[in-house]
Amino acid sequence: MKSPTSKSPAPARTGARTERPINQRVLQEESMRYFLEVARVGSVTEAAVRLNVAPSAVSRQIGRIERELDTLLFERRARGMALNSAGELLAAHARRAWLDIERVTDDILALRGLRKGEVRVAATEGFAYEFLPALVAAFQARCPGIRFSLDMCVQREVARRVREGLVDLGVTVSLGSEHGLNVEIRHPSPVCAVMAPSHPLAERRQVSLAQVVHYPLALPAPTSTLRQLLNISCARQRLPLEAALTSDHLYPLVHYAAHGQAVTFCGELALRQQLENGTIVARALRDREMNERHFEVQSMAGRRLPDAARAFVEHLREVLSA
Repeated sequence: MKSPTSKSPAPARTGARTERPINQRVLQEESMRYFLEVARVGSVTEAAVRLNVAPSAVSRQIGRIERELDTLLFERRARGMALNSAGELLAAHARRAWLDIERVTDDILALRGLRKGEVRVAATEGFAYEFLPALVAAFQARCPGIRFSLDMCVQREVARRVREGLVDLGVTVSLGSEHGLNVEIRHPSPVCAVMAPSHPLAERRQVSLAQVVHYPLALPAPTSTLRQLLNISCARQRLPLEAALTSDHLYPLVHYAAHGQAVTFCGELALRQQLENGTIVARALRDREMNERHFEVQSMAGRRLPDAARAFVEHLREVLSA
């Protein structure tokens, strides 16, 4: 029997930190909107301007989330803030949560019989300028209550906006798969040689880069994926690639080719209307690299699209099948 004055031995001190439960409510509150804005712009000050609040309010909310999760979410740098691994995980969760709220709202409206909704699309210039507006108009003739927003971006920006949930769909061309994206539609989109109907090569069904490089060339900017593809193919064949005209926009190149003896390069889908009007012709290229591109409709990986966006994807699929 123990004496009344005897004491139980003290628990051993292991040095391990006591784990405390996470307050999960912090993941559902307004502070997540502040967190997402800082993640998007990379700056507390810039996020505060966009949110119309004081920078101190944004800092407090970010600090609160980090305290509740007991981990840092950003790397603090001299010129801003960048998400670390934990921050990337939380940002992915938060984006999907906001998008799920929007989707549920659309589903409730559909239950009430209201044919309403919005589809946000980002697309590269070739599709944003002509191809998509015609498809949107045809879709709205069937579903007049659906609104659209269409942003024109370079290819890497399209992927970023889809990945971060800023748009529902990305319409672009791709050479391979990208992390964080789901491919809703994938369709061959080979590069064609585009020229005036009076061009000496226009009578041929197929041409090669070895043939077209002897004519004036209208080329995209060096930063474009199409220009890089042309550089690779010409370098492999030891062909010269010199531009008579360079532009970071597609349609100046196409119009330049239509009014002279120059050749430019593009996929056929982006030029359907002009091809039908007969202002230009597009000839298939025999070169291997020119046939490895695909037209893609992309969405955020792991996200269930709202009904309106899903219906528009199906509309696109029907058009491509036809």
